[in-house]
Amino acid sequence: MKRKELIFLIVLFFGPFALHGQKILTLRECYDQAMTANALAGEKTGYSGISRLNDENLVKGWLPTLDANGSLLYNSSVIDLSSVLGSLPIPGIANAIKPLPNEQYKITLDINQVIYDGGAIKGARALEKADLSVNQKQTETDLYKLRGEINNYYFNLLLLDRQKELLNNYLEIIKKRISSMQSAVNNGVIIKSDVDVLTSEKINIEQQLAENEIRRASFIKVLSNLTGKDIDASTVFILPSQVVELSNELSRPELQLLDLRKEQLGAGLKVIESNRMPKAIGFASLGYGNPPGSNFFKNEFAPYYVLGASIKWNIFDWNKAKNEKQIISFQQSIIENRKNDLTDNLNRLLTSKNAEILSLKALIERDNELIALRKRITASAESQYQNGTITATEYLNELNSERQALINSEIHKVNLSMARIEYLNISGKEIE
Repeated sequence: MKRKELIFLIVLFFGPFALHGQKILTLRECYDQAMTANALAGEKTGYSGISRLNDENLVKGWLPTLDANGSLLYNSSVIDLSSVLGSLPIPGIANAIKPLPNEQYKITLDINQVIYDGGAIKGARALEKADLSVNQKQTETDLYKLRGEINNYYFNLLLLDRQKELLNNYLEIIKKRISSMQSAVNNGVIIKSDVDVLTSEKINIEQQLAENEIRRASFIKVLSNLTGKDIDASTVFILPSQVVELSNELSRPELQLLDLRKEQLGAGLKVIESNRMPKAIGFASLGYGNPPGSNFFKNEFAPYYVLGASIKWNIFDWNKAKNEKQIISFQQSIIENRKNDLTDNLNRLLTSKNAEILSLKALIERDNELIALRKRITASAESQYQNGTITATEYLNELNSERQALINSEIHKVNLSMARIEYLNISGKEIE
């Protein structure tokens, strides 16, 4: 039966009694809450909005542009045909043609329409999309680092809960021993100092429990801030499930980010290539001026228009595009080297963490044997104390050894779970 199903059955059948007033919190829920609550979480929405607006602007590059222009010119020298025409044998022709005006006035509405851009807009849109992917993955990478911090507090809380449970059990044992010994003291069977030994141990345990509560409250407060979730003292922290298969396959967001950066550079390479392609533009001007358009012999305000098309092709750029491509090639090589280095580092961490997991498994197997042995020793010591062959201090030492063995076993179990979770985080795998 899976852990989630077990939790469901516990809540369903025993919730009104065992979990009354308690909240169950899993490590996965902490991850998800932290990803949402952190200030960086809003960056992804911001980047999406920026990219959408940039893409809309790029698409508008296919729409015609409209520009209003106006000008006033004064020419110090203009064409005067009267001196030339005066030599002709036609009476009055020189007076019929007036000199061109020195002033020129015009107001125009200029329209330009891209006919062919060599793939520049398409390339720019692809680059914008690549930029968005990089920015969002960078945010995911930064948020992923929160998992290590959450692990620290979550598993420390698990350890504190295990410690509290064992201390309370041990405290109950001590209280029962004190009660039975007090009766023996009253009957003159044992001396009061034996009771004092266990009473001092009782006070010591109560101090440890008080310290446990203080530390637990502190860790809960920090975890609440990290997750943005209201976590109170009644919250029950669940040991993460161990059903996820451990493998050395890497899917860390940092590696994905490096791959996206290479794709971003590839998109930039296509933009460089599109800039070397010819561009064709159609244009039109609707104007009103004096003289109208190029009709310099008409000295009056009148409307006019101009239609045309142009082609622009930079056939030689002094190897500028070639150098830009080489720069991108160097940048891609640097990113590949960084990826290889990061992969090697992560693989080393996985090897080290796997060795830790194997070591903890071996310790837990030995813990079971040690606990069984310590229980037998404690039972024997209790019998010896009751028979008067050992002192209360010696009995207490054996009882403490049993308690420490139990605590060590719980620590090893929690540490094993944490090591497995850290292994998954190093490899980039998700937990259940």
